[in-house]
Amino acid sequence: MTMFDLLFVAGAVGAVGFMAVIAAGRSGMGNWVIAAMLATGFMAFSLVPIIEEGPMVVVANHTVNFWGVQVWFDLLFALGSAVFLAAPRARRVGMAIGPWLIPVVLLGSIGLFVLLARLFWLEQNTPAQA
Repeated sequence: MTMFDLLFVAGAVGAVGFMAVIAAGRSGMGNWVIAAMLATGFMAFSLVPIIEEGPMVVVANHTVNFWGVQVWFDLLFALGSAVFLAAPRARRVGMAIGPWLIPVVLLGSIGLFVLLARLFWLEQNTPAQA
């Protein structure tokens, strides 16, 4: 197995495990520390290919064939779905969602983790409305 194969498998196993833990959880609140750690870790990991191969390879990866475009659309749909689900919660705690979409648009999942870290922090630190 190559390093890329190992990373592929590790990512799949990690994602399935993470989703299983979330699905089995009872709390309706997210953990802002975990979201912030995921944003930081994924940004650090993302810097490696950006430094090694340059930022424009992202465009090349998503425009080389139908699979590349399909993956691009999948990423856009996933981000859109996450924002769609987070927006009502953000409004409930007084978080203006618009400015937080900038990191999502510019950084993808990293920006989403930043948005979620802020949302979860506000949910944990905003007094409940009666």
